[in-house]
Amino acid sequence: MQIDLSGKTAIVTGSTRGIGFSIAKGLAQAGATVVINGRSASSVNEAVNALKQNVPGAAVRGVAADVGKAEGCAVLKATEPEADILINNTGIYGPQDFFETTDDVWTEFFEVNVMSGVRLSREYLPGMVSRQWGRVIFISSESALNIPADMIHYGFTKTANLSVARGLAKRMAGTGVTVNSILPGPTLSEGVADMLKEARERTGQTLEEIAADFVKENRPSSIIQRAATTEEVANLVVYTVSPLASATTGAALRVDGGVVDTIA
Repeated sequence: MQIDLSGKTAIVTGSTRGIGFSIAKGLAQAGATVVINGRSASSVNEAVNALKQNVPGAAVRGVAADVGKAEGCAVLKATEPEADILINNTGIYGPQDFFETTDDVWTEFFEVNVMSGVRLSREYLPGMVSRQWGRVIFISSESALNIPADMIHYGFTKTANLSVARGLAKRMAGTGVTVNSILPGPTLSEGVADMLKEARERTGQTLEEIAADFVKENRPSSIIQRAATTEEVANLVVYTVSPLASATTGAALRVDGGVVDTIA
């Protein structure tokens, strides 16, 4: 099985690091022209250079724009008018008790985690339809199904991703455009590494060991009993946007290590 995305342009939002960067790297390795996105010019330039070093000969561009805001989405669209593949990856997270979560926090999470994908899908899908080929992915989370008691505001947005993606898939019926959600579980991103830094320094364990202990304690239903790598998440994304996945649409595809305890 060979995945060839030559001739395709892919936009990956929030891709200067973590899962987003690994997705961008995987798409570049498959031959796609990749557009890196982040909020600051410095982080975008750094990621573009890193991707070119990781994938020699890759066609990579960068756009600094805060797509968590309508204005940022407009900047991205104006700079990159067309895309064959749109990965709605940008997102924020963080624990906070429900009774201490203000309206402003709820609104911010909704704008960044949900409306960024809504706005960009609205902008780029018509072009995909006109070309009779396209792929849109919403990066959701296992928290969309296992709503965390300490991050209800986050889980809510990730469930919303599933709803939007499923509805859009139906709206795109017969057009040659597919829309899917990807649901990662605990993943060894930079954000998780930062969160576990204190425990690493205290115990002297490796990041992988600390993350595995975290998964076993906080996600005991995990079947793989460890955190996934960002590359493992990216692998599923790259397949799902490829021509090989032409019959997969409207799906919520899990790469959660079996955390969600269901067979459906």
